[in-house]
Amino acid sequence: MEPSTPFAGALRAQQPGQPGQPGHSGQPGHSGQQHQPHHGQHEQQPHHGHPQQPQQISSSMTNISGNSSGIAYRIDHRDSNTLVVANISSGASLKVRPGAMVAMEGTVQIRGEIKVSFRKLFTGGEMAESIFTGFGEVLLAPDIWGDVIPINIDGQTTWRIGKDAFLACTSEVARKNKSQGIGKGLFSGEGLFVTEVTGHGILFVQSLGAIIKRELRQGEEWVVDNGHLVAWTATYKIERIKGGGLLSRAATDEGLVCRFTGPGTIYIQTRNPENLISWIQAQMPAQSY
Repeated sequence: MEPSTPFAGALRAQQPGQPGQPGHSGQPGHSGQQHQPHHGQHEQQPHHGHPQQPQQISSSMTNISGNSSGIAYRIDHRDSNTLVVANISSGASLKVRPGAMVAMEGTVQIRGEIKVSFRKLFTGGEMAESIFTGFGEVLLAPDIWGDVIPINIDGQTTWRIGKDAFLACTSEVARKNKSQGIGKGLFSGEGLFVTEVTGHGILFVQSLGAIIKRELRQGEEWVVDNGHLVAWTATYKIERIKGGGLLSRAATDEGLVCRFTGPGTIYIQTRNPENLISWIQAQMPAQSY
């Protein structure tokens, strides 16, 4: 039965073989039902004293589409006004960050769930989410201007995501909070708990600014300024580096960074929320009493 509403058919209106149709994607590393172009990532070789060609960082504003667990999706307007168009099949469901829904067809039902107890606030537990069921289209958007990408959760690799990164996921994807220790909790910018993601399906993550991807080989290291993390599989540790205040707004001559070690994948956002807050506060007129 085909739904009929003001936005019915935003996915169905695409003709087969055109960009935006499930099966065409500009983003690597997602569901096997998508076809993506290569991004020309270069393999670094030992330089023996000669400069190396920089590794190309994967980033694209191409619309992304795919299909997983009964959810056909398309990610549009990736120029900072990103919108996710998800078409739910009968019997499927989509778990969504509360407040992320822009609009939906009348054939879609929504219910809220809060899977947390007072005790789990301190030990780590699941978070609030909205569950969309029925059939038809749902339009989702991130909290602020930025990007959204889908990450394929394959049942083998455990992903970790930043505290504000979750936007939505398909029904077989599981999330739970896990303590990352006092040191990382205080200085990584992610708090005492990070979200671990397992299961099978698609995870949609959001960012402030664009999202870029970096693949690390065994033993390869990459240093990321705290506040820019979106999602990662590689291990990391917090360290202080002499930055003259350039890497941190703290009143100190040291900056706090996350040093990742491969193998693994890292997604980062090009803007830092704390820096944005500081910039907004600096533009506000001083209060007079």
